[in-house]
Amino acid sequence: MRVRSFTIYDLYKRNSTLYKNRIAVQSDGEKVTYGTLFDQVNRVSGWLQSQGIKKGDRIGVLAKNHAYFFPLIGAIAASGAIMVPINFRLSADEIRYNLTNTEPVMMVVDPDFEKMIDDLLPTCPFLREFVTFGNGGGRYTPFASLLDSPAASPVEVDGEAPYIIMHTAAVQGKPRGAIISHHNLIFCTIQNIAIMGLTQEDAYLNILPLFHIAGIFGALVIMHVGGRNVMIPKFDPLTAGKMIDQERITLIGDFPPILLQLLDEQAKGGFTLSPLKHVLGIDLQETIKRFESLGYGQFWLVYGQTETMGLTSVCSNKEKAGCAGKPGPLVEMKIVDEFDKEVETGKVGEILVRGPLVFHGYWGEEDLTRHTFREGWHHTGDSGRMDEEGYLWFAGRKAEKELIKPGGENVYPVEVEKVILEHPAIEEVSVIGVPDPKFGEGIKAVCVLKPNAKLTDKELIDFVGGKIARYKKPGYVQFVETLPKKEDGSIDRPKVKELYGK
Repeated sequence: MRVRSFTIYDLYKRNSTLYKNRIAVQSDGEKVTYGTLFDQVNRVSGWLQSQGIKKGDRIGVLAKNHAYFFPLIGAIAASGAIMVPINFRLSADEIRYNLTNTEPVMMVVDPDFEKMIDDLLPTCPFLREFVTFGNGGGRYTPFASLLDSPAASPVEVDGEAPYIIMHTAAVQGKPRGAIISHHNLIFCTIQNIAIMGLTQEDAYLNILPLFHIAGIFGALVIMHVGGRNVMIPKFDPLTAGKMIDQERITLIGDFPPILLQLLDEQAKGGFTLSPLKHVLGIDLQETIKRFESLGYGQFWLVYGQTETMGLTSVCSNKEKAGCAGKPGPLVEMKIVDEFDKEVETGKVGEILVRGPLVFHGYWGEEDLTRHTFREGWHHTGDSGRMDEEGYLWFAGRKAEKELIKPGGENVYPVEVEKVILEHPAIEEVSVIGVPDPKFGEGIKAVCVLKPNAKLTDKELIDFVGGKIARYKKPGYVQFVETLPKKEDGSIDRPKVKELYGK
C-alpha cells in the first residue's frame, strides 16, 4: 500500500515543487534545475515504458559519472524498473557474470563501453534495448533523444520495492547482488542529513563513482536537501580542487588517496579548499588531521557496506578520532561471538546490524540471504568492538565462514556447529569442509568433549541428522583435546583446517 511509501521518484517530484528553480545538476557549464530535471525524468520514463520496460525489469548501467545519470535514475524509479549499476573497472568476464546473474533487458552505457557490450551479446541474449550517453548509431539510441520523448505517468511502485541490485565483493568466489529498495536509500539520506546538518545551500562534487553505494548515496543525500550535484568526468586533484573553490563545494566523499592528493595539490597554492565543510569516508588519521588543520571543515568517520547503504555508523573525527563512527539514529548494532552471543563491551566480535538501512537480501541467493539474516540480524562478516560510549572501532574483515558444498548443496558451518553444541557432551566444535570421494566435499566436525564425557562418531552424527537436514550432518568426526585459538579467544578456523582438514 503506497500510503506509507516514499520512492526515489517521489523525491524528484517533491523537489520539482520545493526547489523548482534551484540548480539540481551542473556539468561542463550546463545547469539543470529541479523543475527541468523532473520533466526529463518523466520523458525518459515515457520512452522506457514505450519500449516495453515493465515493473521489475532490470536495466544495466555501465558508464562513468555523467549528468545523464540523474534523469536516468529518476526514470528507472518512475517506471518501476531495477537498476543494475556495474563497475566499469571489471574485466569483460566479470561484467558478463553481473549481467547473466541479473538478466537486464536493457543496457545504458557511455561510448567507451559500447564495444564491450557488443562483444558480450552472444552470451547475453536477454538484452534487447541499448542506450548510450554518446552520439548513438547502430543498435545504440542516444540518451539525449530520450529527453524529447512524450512524458508518461509513473508506474505505481511501493517504497519497499527493489530499486537497485548492486554486486558486492566476490567473498565466496562470485559477486553477490545486494537488493536495495527505495526506502533503504531514502532512510539513509534522512539519517545523514540529520547527523551532518546538510541544507539546500550545500553542494556535492561527484568524485566517487555512481556505480558504488557511496557515490549513489552522495548524489541522493544532496538532492534530498535541494542542494547541487556538480559533475566532473574523472577525478584529478587540481581540477577537483579548483572546482571546490569555484563552485563552493561543501561536501565530497573520500577513499584514499583522494583527500591526500587534494591536500598535496592545495599546498602548492592553486586553490584553498576553504568552502569544503564536510569530507565523508575513510582515510588515515595523518591525512584527516592534516585536513582538519586547515580550519575549514570536518572529516566524518563512517563504517558500512553495500548491504547497509554504506553508512551504518557516522561521527565527526573531532568527536572521537580514529573510531568508525557511532550507530546512526536508524541503526541498531551489536557485537557477537562465533555463536551469535553478544560479547562484553570492548571485546572484538562480528558486527551485526538491523534497521531500515539493511538491504533486502541477495539476488537469487535465498539460502545465503537466510544465513546472513539469521537470528533477525544482518551479519556483516566484519569484526569490531564497541567502547563504553557506544562508538564502533573497526577490527578488520572477519575470516569468512567457510561455505561447504557437499554434492552441490550449501552448508554453513555455524549452522551445524550450533546444533552440535546442543549435545550435552560437547564443549567446543569447529566444522570444516574436507575432500570427499563421493560428494567432492564433505563435512567434518572437530570436537572437544566436556570433562569425563563420552560420545561416539555415530552418536553425534545421528544427533545432528535428527535436528537439521540430513545433508548438513557431518560425515566425519574427530575428537581432540583442544582447538587452536586466536589472541581474542575465538577459534582459529584456518588453523583448524590446516591441522584437521586432510
